[in-house]
Amino acid sequence: MSFKAKRCGVQFSPPSVVLIYEVIETKQVRKRIIPVRNFSKYSDCSMAAERLKNHPQHRDYLERVSQSQLEKLHIILRDHMQGFSLEHSLASFHVDPNEDLNKLDDEKLARKKAQMDELFEKNRTHKDDPDFVYDLEMDFTKTAQEKCSWDDESDDGF
Repeated sequence: MSFKAKRCGVQFSPPSVVLIYEVIETKQVRKRIIPVRNFSKYSDCSMAAERLKNHPQHRDYLERVSQSQLEKLHIILRDHMQGFSLEHSLASFHVDPNEDLNKLDDEKLARKKAQMDELFEKNRTHKDDPDFVYDLEMDFTKTAQEKCSWDDESDDGF
């Protein structure tokens, strides 16, 4: 039997991954609640997601769910166990262009870099794409430059 994952989510009490899937042969939509065992607020989310994805009972159901999606769900569960709100957890997945990434710890920095890589790959055009143009030239019009006070005071004529 093969399954097509439709939606994934989390349930906080008890900690579980909720999967809405479709049985391909019968077109029947079903719900499966997968308990997350041996997981605490100190657990490694990537290892827990990999362990869940490779679990013999859930492997067939989670085959078409990406590893990064399962990792995000585990991060939300871990943040909830640490006392953070759902809004805080979801905001941590948002890439803010004005955020100073030098102030982040290694785990959060790796999470932000992975999100940027994912966004890059999604927006990237390949040679096989129908709208791919080789050697694309664009003309960027120059905007008027603002004058600074130190430009006017220059005595050397530079």
